[in-house]
Amino acid sequence: MPLDIDNANAAAVKRMIEARPVLAGLGRALDLIPGMQEDLLIHAGPPIAWEQASGPLRGALIGALIFEGRAEDEEQATGLIVSGEVSLSPCHHHGAVGPMAGVISPSMAVYVVENRTHGNRAFSNLNEGYGKVLRYGAYSEDVLARLRWMADELAPALRAALQAMPEGLDIKNVIARALQMGDEAHNRNVAATSTVARTLMPWLAEAVSDPKVLSRAAEFLAGNDHFFLNLAMPAAKASLDAMAEVEGCSLVYAMSRNGTDFGIRVAGLGDAWFTAPAKNPVGLFFPGYSQEDANPDIGDSAIMETLGVGGFAMAAAPAIVEFVGGSTAEAFQATNEMYGITWARSRDYTLPALDFAGVPTGIDVRKVIETGIYPVINTGIAHREPGVGQIGAGVLRAPEAPFQKAFEALAGKMSG
Repeated sequence: MPLDIDNANAAAVKRMIEARPVLAGLGRALDLIPGMQEDLLIHAGPPIAWEQASGPLRGALIGALIFEGRAEDEEQATGLIVSGEVSLSPCHHHGAVGPMAGVISPSMAVYVVENRTHGNRAFSNLNEGYGKVLRYGAYSEDVLARLRWMADELAPALRAALQAMPEGLDIKNVIARALQMGDEAHNRNVAATSTVARTLMPWLAEAVSDPKVLSRAAEFLAGNDHFFLNLAMPAAKASLDAMAEVEGCSLVYAMSRNGTDFGIRVAGLGDAWFTAPAKNPVGLFFPGYSQEDANPDIGDSAIMETLGVGGFAMAAAPAIVEFVGGSTAEAFQATNEMYGITWARSRDYTLPALDFAGVPTGIDVRKVIETGIYPVINTGIAHREPGVGQIGAGVLRAPEAPFQKAFEALAGKMSG
């Protein structure tokens, strides 16, 4: 292995490990996200046109335009996008990440997570909860009503509490603690959400004067085990973006899917995407649904596996198999396999069941190609038709082609 790549990887991983992501703000997407515009919707995954968009992504885009008041129905929303009056762009191109369809529109509330070590920021929308939600492509009136409440009442309450916290909320610390408590920080966030709720509640109680508003916020937090995911994702992105553009680095700093394509970005190759068709997750389905109903994998949430948690940390969360399928032995096997394709072990994110070994972190495209082992990803499963929503959860392996393409591009750059 060329020494210059090794040195570059060591420098990049050091930057990632030293990152300290902190929840520093909350506000309107149009006011905070770089490059956000009134006529722009951002989405999960690599770039994609409407014509190639999957059902859940289309559903989320339609719902976002109805939420914004730009359209009254599916036909009007589709017309705005097809005519070019509304543009589409990946979240990753704007320093943001969104789970599943990942659609963020100008009026939506977003978190600001700041890497206090290096100064870069990342953004994400607020998590809606389980089931029939916009991120899975649903856009019925109850879905839209929840989004309006989140923007008009929940977000201001959370912002008031956050403004009262002198140092913000240390997301890195929450992830580290959650791994000790049975989460893997992607599809299982019970401990992390509970920790955040316990931390926020005194500040919420002090900052929110209306007891009904406080009660509704507390009830939402208590009933949404995935609340933390939309904090963890921008924390992961802020940490990984610290590696971006390290010359000669062969480590992956983003994996993402838009429901049609799966793509990766490699630190030494800048902002280029290397893509292949997204694969179908295999897992457990809600009653009445089956594998035939499933859309190919979708979402920016593979940023968690890119960091080294989620599917890479299943040894921390044996209970995850009840949600995504498989066995406890397979969960441990997945984590152990990921050590074979990563550059380092995390200093801060550790696994009690493996004698507190650091999670495998820093996916090296060279090791992926050399071993033929591909990243394991925990994921939710969306219905392939727009408007339906979540139908299950599962596990899959990243496709081979993006890593092969990135390996060849890196080899060409180094030889040139």
